[in-house]
Amino acid sequence: MTIANYSKFHQFKKLIQSLPSVSESSIVSEQFLLEKDEKKRLEIYYAPFEYINERAKVVIVGITPGLNQMEQSYWTVFNAKNKDEDAELILSHVKNDSSFEGPMRKNLVSMLDELGLHQYLGLSSTIELFNTASNLVHTTSVITYPVFHQGKNYGGTTPNLLKTHILKKYVTEQLATELEQMDRPLVIPLGVKVEKAINYLVDQKILDPNLILNGFPHPSGQNGWRKRHFKVAKEKMLEKLRAHFQSNN
Repeated sequence: MTIANYSKFHQFKKLIQSLPSVSESSIVSEQFLLEKDEKKRLEIYYAPFEYINERAKVVIVGITPGLNQMEQSYWTVFNAKNKDEDAELILSHVKNDSSFEGPMRKNLVSMLDELGLHQYLGLSSTIELFNTASNLVHTTSVITYPVFHQGKNYGGTTPNLLKTHILKKYVTEQLATELEQMDRPLVIPLGVKVEKAINYLVDQKILDPNLILNGFPHPSGQNGWRKRHFKVAKEKMLEKLRAHFQSNN
């Protein structure tokens, strides 16, 4: 990555590290607001999720960082203020510390292990992707920065992501650019809403459909259909994994 890719981080780093502490009220505030759509009641705030692992074998894609991930990312930067670490290292720590943290990560790892992804990557479990084997994965979101609708985490439905300009541009510009920087990794969209955004890039001839692991449910504990959807899609996902890693060996 070139330092230019971290322009927003350099803009906000000192501001984050000068906070008295990290709290919802201190970070979901005007000083970190990137853009808003008052008519659709959308707000997009800065969070340090710019790091791109260009060597990743697997890309895991969510909708947008939620408030919990946002807070964790700020803490990582805040706690680095007395350390001699460059931007790339701090931002890589942010991804490892914040990506799909909490119960969501546990559910995600459980499903990935059931598919045997860890075996294709030479790991004992995909939990290693979030620590010792983080060089193999790139975690990202359809919308890079935290989005709030009517003051709550945006869930990808209302307003429609692909029909709302302020949101769609992150798909067609930022996400597309991220994925184009990598060498044909396996792309895992988490849930139907993310899958629609990824398949839009396929329709636009930006992504190869053979790289997409369709059918993977969102790992949130609030997704009551998670286990059923996983069971229904499991065989097709197993076939896709075999085909992908055989063609890339």
